[in-house]
Amino acid sequence: MRQALPLVVGQNAGVQLLGVHHVAIGVRDLDAALAFYTGTLGFEPIDRPDFGFPGAWLDAGGQQVHLGVTDDDAPGPFQHFALRVDDLDATIGELAAKGVAVSDVNVIDGICRQAFIHDPSGNMIELNQPT
Repeated sequence: MRQALPLVVGQNAGVQLLGVHHVAIGVRDLDAALAFYTGTLGFEPIDRPDFGFPGAWLDAGGQQVHLGVTDDDAPGPFQHFALRVDDLDATIGELAAKGVAVSDVNVIDGICRQAFIHDPSGNMIELNQPT
């Protein structure tokens, strides 16, 4: 696997982005979506914790696509993309110092620590530190 170069946000910034961890996509029909992503595109299903709503996680060649069921035309509240970070606490500290509102840290045991921010248009972005 090719090692990604760290992306430095801003001049002399301490936030070191390591890459995109996963993309979450809202789907209306989980069975049809799974048939497309696994059957047509060849993604592999992987274990997914129970978040209280239906969905699936898929391996896409070392990255992940997360599917969540929605009946909305607009992206659901779970639709976001995730940036993998090396040090979540340092990243939160730097972003907060720049005036960015950051959610509380959530821990998914054995998977990651995560926090969320929003871009100026309201798009949700997850900051993800694998454990």
